[in-house]
Amino acid sequence: MSLPQPRQPESPVVLREMPTDGSVAVDTRVPPFPAADVDELRGVVHGPVYAAGDDGLAAEVATWNVAVQHTPAIAVGATCAADVATAVSWAVAHDLDVAVQATGHGPVRNAAGSMMVTTRRMQGLFIDPERRTARVEAGVKWQRVMEAAAEFGLAGLCGSSSDVGVVGYTLGGGLGSLGRKYGFAADAVRAVEIVTADGRQRTLSADSEPELFWAVRGGKGNFGIVTALEIELVPIGGLYAGGIFFAAADMAAVLHAWRRWAPGMPEEVSTSIAIMRVPDFEFVPQPLRGQTVVHFRYAYCGADVDEGERLVAPMAQAGRVVLGFIGPIRTDEMDSIHMDPVDPMPAWEKGQLLTDLPEEAVDALLTAAGPQADIPLTMVEIRLLGGALGRSAKVPNAVPGRDAAFSMFALGPGVPELAGIVPAVGRAVLGALAPWKAPSSLVNFLGDVSGPEEVAAAYPPGVYERLAEVKAAVDPDRVFSFGHAF
Repeated sequence: MSLPQPRQPESPVVLREMPTDGSVAVDTRVPPFPAADVDELRGVVHGPVYAAGDDGLAAEVATWNVAVQHTPAIAVGATCAADVATAVSWAVAHDLDVAVQATGHGPVRNAAGSMMVTTRRMQGLFIDPERRTARVEAGVKWQRVMEAAAEFGLAGLCGSSSDVGVVGYTLGGGLGSLGRKYGFAADAVRAVEIVTADGRQRTLSADSEPELFWAVRGGKGNFGIVTALEIELVPIGGLYAGGIFFAAADMAAVLHAWRRWAPGMPEEVSTSIAIMRVPDFEFVPQPLRGQTVVHFRYAYCGADVDEGERLVAPMAQAGRVVLGFIGPIRTDEMDSIHMDPVDPMPAWEKGQLLTDLPEEAVDALLTAAGPQADIPLTMVEIRLLGGALGRSAKVPNAVPGRDAAFSMFALGPGVPELAGIVPAVGRAVLGALAPWKAPSSLVNFLGDVSGPEEVAAAYPPGVYERLAEVKAAVDPDRVFSFGHAF
């Protein structure tokens, strides 16, 4: 498919050359504009404003995935929706494309020469226990939502890590440990507050601009900067969950046991399994340090805790346990299920969806990524989908992948020494399961993409065409063309 390309600023000039170690393609070109204009911008926003070359710019736009480093022309640290609207209008007036970042977990490529709006200072959070909703501003991480909601016996549809931002995760769909029971995080969105390319602050819902409301929930950052969400919270009476690490020698037995066991689980069960090559770092528990292991993850959110224990018993006995725990936990302890890293790190990642996981697929995975394979991947994961993830939301949205049975994801170190190796190996491991690859993809798991065509291909044809129409209506000049944009 042919897609329009991002606008390019006229007559870019190089302010300075920045040395690199090869890990990042650094582009320091910025369009010319008067310094007085930048000073004017500083005078009308509440947060800080940095121009290329200013001390503090790099810290303002720093990423969690440090394999990607941003070099924007201007960065605005927004404190409110008005700051966002002002920044977007200023950028458009100065022929700058606009990028946005909250926690820095999801960068795809350097937003070079852009206006970057950082939203991490926008920390408003309000829980309404009667309506079972939360209003969450753009900089809030899931950890705050889960802790605040837990006081009322409620939970949000958080992902594998509560350290990520609510907004970006949700706009890309949002697949978490309660998903098979309650659906994607985007399915729980009641209202969206957004600034579009014309600088307007809009509030979207099923009754207010329903077409843009449909598109934003699943369309990621294609349509503007979301400044706040109103999301539904779900009542959780009990949670029986955790993770177990099995020895590499039992990998085949464990993976085949999971393949047979997982599809028969009720919707109250969400589960995944991962081949992990654990680094030999001091912060890693000693039994795992430097080892290849199988990490089994499990979450049961039914009312009967004993049933959760009974259902997981076959997998708990599937191999030799190296480390792990599954038992009753609180909803604000759900990070213990996946045990994702919390410190910034360089990472390469890529995902795909699967229509099935037969015996032949597991054998192919073992051949490509089993303990005998000398590969530089940190993790190769498969998650069970289905249940509420396979049904349309009460208010339909653009989230793709509902017809898939499993999600597959590969992760490796995004360091310069392996820059030419990890992507090739990761794609080869994913390619080993190509016979079972689904046609669509989960946007949050796209990871490394070749360009907007690959992002567009994540959606079913009818969905993409509809998204493209909305994009043409609200952002015809593709002001928002970074990240997973199409």
